[in-house]
Amino acid sequence: MKHKLIPVILFTFSCTAISAQNNRRDKAEYIPYQNGFFEQIQKENGTTYPASAPKKVFKMDFSSMDLPKSANEFKTAWSDKPESQGLTNTCWSFSTTSFYESEIFRLSGQKINLSQMYIVYWEFVEKAREFVRTRGTSEFGEGSETNAPKRMMKMYGIVPYESYPGNTKDKVFYDHVKMFAEMQAYMQNVKTNNAWNEEAVIATIKSMMHHYIGEVPKSVTLNGKTMSPQEYLKNVTKLNPDDYIDFMSLMEQPYWKQTLYNAPDNWWRSTDYYNVPLDDFMGVIKGAVKAGYSIAIGGDVSESGMDSYKEVAVVPTYDIPSEYIDQYARQMRFSNKSTTDDHAIHLVGYLEKPNGMWFLIKDSGSGAFNGENKGYYFFHEDYVKLKMMTITLHKDAAKEILTKFNKQ
Repeated sequence: MKHKLIPVILFTFSCTAISAQNNRRDKAEYIPYQNGFFEQIQKENGTTYPASAPKKVFKMDFSSMDLPKSANEFKTAWSDKPESQGLTNTCWSFSTTSFYESEIFRLSGQKINLSQMYIVYWEFVEKAREFVRTRGTSEFGEGSETNAPKRMMKMYGIVPYESYPGNTKDKVFYDHVKMFAEMQAYMQNVKTNNAWNEEAVIATIKSMMHHYIGEVPKSVTLNGKTMSPQEYLKNVTKLNPDDYIDFMSLMEQPYWKQTLYNAPDNWWRSTDYYNVPLDDFMGVIKGAVKAGYSIAIGGDVSESGMDSYKEVAVVPTYDIPSEYIDQYARQMRFSNKSTTDDHAIHLVGYLEKPNGMWFLIKDSGSGAFNGENKGYYFFHEDYVKLKMMTITLHKDAAKEILTKFNKQ
């Protein structure tokens, strides 16, 4: 009798939740734009930008929604405390080094603070190399993808934060504004003058970084033992970069293939992404987080249903009702560029509520520090389904889906 009763209760509960979602009619309004933490970064760094005219932004009215209120409500994987990326566009490194810190703890119980800027340094070196190789047709920007740190670790190893903080001189927060402006101007000059001397270009880019964020260490000393960054990666962190894989879900490429993610920040044109239908994509995410894994994730965070002071990201019904979010809606927004590849974050936990699953997001962007839960957002599953484009996670968290690839 009890075994028969339980499914009926669950089914009724689920139908009620879906009905409530379907009956929602969201509203929005124009409110004054504010980003208090970004202003704090500028003030403490002594960085002055030209004052912009006050503006209003179109934001969803969240008053009718049952929202999470605290990061403590979520079931989580271990992660270190959130850290601001300051005045840099290096969210991809902050989010993914945070992800690898969680992986180190999951695999060996160690709490190691990795150097985000060690990865950023070598990424710029490789971007400069590719820019020369392609005669200026590859992207030379600050952005990248969540699979870039894996690539850099395989090439250059990794070091702990204390070995290479990579701080901009005399700044409270990281600040790459002047450094990147100089690098970008130099690379444009290389292109204009056809100065395609790879050794000279890389040496110049390194010298600029040495001035602003310092030289990267050639070795790490731990408990009196000196080792290379590659040895530190293998023998101390115990990470194997080859154990980490990437997924996407886009109709523009064939499903059930490893293929190209066609975004500017995939500047080296990686074709390592496992492309799966949207339901499978969401299945991987939900299955992984429920099994205790965390995930590095990237996508679009420039929507009216995202609010840094409310600390939430949802899809309003005036955009698209929940029941209509599918692979067609997802692809259309990516194709017409209303979904852009603009931010990377670390998914560290989940919460199941009557209105759906919510994900706890650890975020290094300035907006994440405006609310009560400093460094965190609460993403509704619909937002991830519609607007988050790629994920990086341990292969063991996706065993079942990988068997489907083997059968294709």
